[in-house]
Amino acid sequence: MQIAEKFMTMLRCPLSGAPLQQGDHGLASRDGSLHYRISPSGVPLFAEHFCTEDARRQQAHFEKIAGIYINNLGYPHTQEYAAYLDRAFLDIAAEARLGSTAEICCGSGEAFRLLGNKVGTGLGIDISLSMLEAAKTSLLDAEQYCFVQGDATRLPLADSLFDSVFIIGGIHHVNDRQQLFREVFRILKPGGRFYWREPVSDFFLWRWLRALIYRLSPSLDDKTERPLLYRETVPPLENAGFVLKTWQTYGFFGYCLLMNSDVLVFNRAFRHIPGIRGITRLAARLDHAITSLHAFRRYGLIVIGMAEKPG
Repeated sequence: MQIAEKFMTMLRCPLSGAPLQQGDHGLASRDGSLHYRISPSGVPLFAEHFCTEDARRQQAHFEKIAGIYINNLGYPHTQEYAAYLDRAFLDIAAEARLGSTAEICCGSGEAFRLLGNKVGTGLGIDISLSMLEAAKTSLLDAEQYCFVQGDATRLPLADSLFDSVFIIGGIHHVNDRQQLFREVFRILKPGGRFYWREPVSDFFLWRWLRALIYRLSPSLDDKTERPLLYRETVPPLENAGFVLKTWQTYGFFGYCLLMNSDVLVFNRAFRHIPGIRGITRLAARLDHAITSLHAFRRYGLIVIGMAEKPG
């Protein structure tokens, strides 16, 4: 399967940074020394040649749990609470320039589905081929998208390509966040913006609960999954060159009970409760009221943030 020319101009060899060309058997460096296969569905497989140990571990983990993760997104209470978080995310990303957009650690393409037809050209990258196949399926009719398998700490992409970069639920899977932020900075245009939505544990109660759950749940890998902390996230962002513009947290006790049914097995039974959608909307409103209080603005379970590459 051939990759559209507009996407070929974006792709680079992750090992050398050199441009690539298409051939009968996939992609190759111009000198022919490196070759990359393309999956039957059209996904370039860069992770076969370069992949850190952390990324390889996450790849194996997500290939195992992809079905459970995707099923979790279909429960009515998960959908209702996620809709609240989606609205909050879109409020912060309301002024994002979307002519050329990348979604890193894209999974099933959550950011692209949220942004919809506002995206001009979108490129998604993830370590899990199963998740990329799910993304291609959910965005089957959208020719403006291309999906690539690769490591987020060495992106197979050219410099200064994108107006905006999005990560939803991917940063906490990457241990080398300094290198991740450097890569995001590298592929953004001057003046471009980086948006994220991630689990955060600045409140001691969430740190304790997650430390326990991460060790007990087979759906989580405590070796390569670590929720964000403000003090551990902002310095590497700034060291990469970014200027932090937004850091706002969301989700409290309602989030604990009604989200993450892939992790909290009892949560799956909530879908049988009459009126669970209305209950979830009420819980989201209560959580929002709590995290809107000045004293609790950094105590939520999810952070939505934005940083800018200086123009």
